[in-house]
Amino acid sequence: MFCKLLLFSLLSFITGAKASGEKTCAEILFVGDAMQHQAQLDRAKELGNGTHYDYSDCFTLIAPEVTAADYAVCNLEVPLGGGPTYSGYPCFSAPDSYAVALKDAGFDMFLTANNHCLDRRDKAAKRTLLALDSLKIDHIGTFQNADDRQNRVPFIKDIKGIRVGFLNYTYGTNGIPPQGDIEVAMIDRDRMAKEIAKTREAGAEIIIAAMHWGIEYVLLPNRNQKDLADFLIDSGVDIIIGGHPHVIQPMEVLHSSRQNKNVLVVYSLGNFISNMKTADTRGGALVRVRICRDKNGKAIFKDADYDLLFAAKPAGANSNFKVYPSHKENQIPASQQRHWQLFKRGALKIFNQHNREVPQKSYPIK
Repeated sequence: MFCKLLLFSLLSFITGAKASGEKTCAEILFVGDAMQHQAQLDRAKELGNGTHYDYSDCFTLIAPEVTAADYAVCNLEVPLGGGPTYSGYPCFSAPDSYAVALKDAGFDMFLTANNHCLDRRDKAAKRTLLALDSLKIDHIGTFQNADDRQNRVPFIKDIKGIRVGFLNYTYGTNGIPPQGDIEVAMIDRDRMAKEIAKTREAGAEIIIAAMHWGIEYVLLPNRNQKDLADFLIDSGVDIIIGGHPHVIQPMEVLHSSRQNKNVLVVYSLGNFISNMKTADTRGGALVRVRICRDKNGKAIFKDADYDLLFAAKPAGANSNFKVYPSHKENQIPASQQRHWQLFKRGALKIFNQHNREVPQKSYPIK
């Protein structure tokens, strides 16, 4: 009798919560390209006294924003080559301590399908996956071989009780073909449609496609990106997050009449951290996406907002490259305020003119 009463009470609580309109919501955070140019490597090595690569101060100001989310994702646009030497552009390779610093900042997942993933060929690409596994960091986009891809796709994560499927694809690998059996998830409509369907069939309630696409340094999406976004939406994707241009591009909420739902499309988040120099490449955007259960218990994309980020260069003997969120702009070194203002002005011009239903997050005045 006691067990029956307990079960009845539990069911009554759940039913009551649904009836009262209570929603289960989760927040997922995304940032753009995490780069490692030669100047970044040199400074990290210098701060590590030549014995290791020190990134301890790069993300301290942005970490509270990252850790506040229920799940956080960045694009790891460098292989973890394993040393003993590392390199910046054009063929990247970074130390494992860089991935550790990103993990310590609060990132839960790294996207690995991008045009630099084969910069150090198959060996480094495969080593990257092993390193991320050893650090217990989720990753998607490249795979040890076809069997590994078959086993890892679908990748579904339970985020506050909502089953979220992640997929990641790239337009290319800078003309460097795989030398062996490594699998890079390329933008191939037939393959993507099958993997989207497979992810849904495996129980994903929300599907997120992270796309490495577009034209570098162009601030607006091209026709190919928009056509591909339409294809992904028609195939069942709920959220599309773009990268690669190294500059921001607009964000918009589109309504799919075929799917009868709203879908978020972020065309490019720009750079998260880098040593790029032109005004539009000096930063990027952070987007927070909220997914909720509606009154019927169905998981849906609810809404999103963004903040601007600035990647400051070292401003003193003991400083490193550092990411600043816009609401901490007063802490950006005076020597780089002009660069920040130029980046901010250009980014806000694009977002204010072209964003649809994705506002900038407001912070209390302190």
